[in-house]
Amino acid sequence: MEAAVFQGHHNFRERVVMATLHGRPIKITKIRSTDLNPGLRDHEVSFLRLIEAVTNGSKIEISYTGTTVIYHPGIIVGGQLKHQCPSGTTVGYYVEGMLYLAPFSKNKFSIVFTGISNSSSGPGIDAIKWGMLPMMEKFGVRDIAIHILKRGSAPQGGAEVHLVCNTLLKLPLTLHITEPPKFSAIRGVAYSTRVSPSMVNRMIDAARNVLRPTGVDVNITADVWRGEHAGLSPGWGMTLVAESKKGWRLTSENVGTAGSLPEDLGEKSALELLYRLQHNAVVAGDQVPLTFIFMCLGSADIGRLVLHRDQIDERLVLLLRDIKEVFDIEVVFKDEGETMMAMVKGRGDTSAAKKIQGF
Repeated sequence: MEAAVFQGHHNFRERVVMATLHGRPIKITKIRSTDLNPGLRDHEVSFLRLIEAVTNGSKIEISYTGTTVIYHPGIIVGGQLKHQCPSGTTVGYYVEGMLYLAPFSKNKFSIVFTGISNSSSGPGIDAIKWGMLPMMEKFGVRDIAIHILKRGSAPQGGAEVHLVCNTLLKLPLTLHITEPPKFSAIRGVAYSTRVSPSMVNRMIDAARNVLRPTGVDVNITADVWRGEHAGLSPGWGMTLVAESKKGWRLTSENVGTAGSLPEDLGEKSALELLYRLQHNAVVAGDQVPLTFIFMCLGSADIGRLVLHRDQIDERLVLLLRDIKEVFDIEVVFKDEGETMMAMVKGRGDTSAAKKIQGF
């Protein structure tokens, strides 16, 4: 199969997982070629090493300058692993990448990630647990869980996060979501590591003051970590989740920085969640790439997903171009006023792993 060719570092992780799922080689050139520090970053190299560990037969070639990567995907085999994540980003960066692959593996996934659980440099583990996993349930991935064994704040980390996926799918279910859901409850968690527990209460009170006028049920949990399970650095943060009765969720998350006040962080998190509710429909943020990629992997049926008009931005266009390049699938949009209906026809074929084992 002819390799798909890309330029630049954008969607690096998504390009690699799409190539792995489809079994198509890719070549990525000009990776930060004009930067003073060109080439791959440490977390991207680490992700490629993780891909090697969960697949069999993958071949990765990185140029001397790190600005070109050639990837020949192998078979997704999964298994029990432990992966040390560098400090350049959070463990969530790697956990998200594995969520794409785990349901289509030859064996069940059980990976323990060590590093930073929450930071402004990458997705937080709470947002993935509360926002991404319910999204995967819509595609039939129900026996999957993320366990926070230790929480570790930046810069030194010390977190341990266990990803377990016992669901092995042949094809994802087809989505038919034609109307934006009505969100009826707001949940959340305010956490702290190696700081005073009062920080958590101050964040919760500030967020509740903003969310109280909405009239919906608000339940924010305090999560205080101490001792050996609290990582190596002090820190605090908040993740909020808006829930609908049918299981759809939108999230917002923020991490405290040196000199910032917990009241400001709680208020900011609440306002961001309200903004997302106003400018998104069913999925938002990191849910969007996973949703479209899983829709492409589905049966040869037309899936439908409603999006808010504000979600049609440069990042989404770039993702859809990459999907077209790898899967040869075009996403068709229908204008419906404030919303846009995205229609995707799935490929209807199994992953390479399922072909090998005759699933």
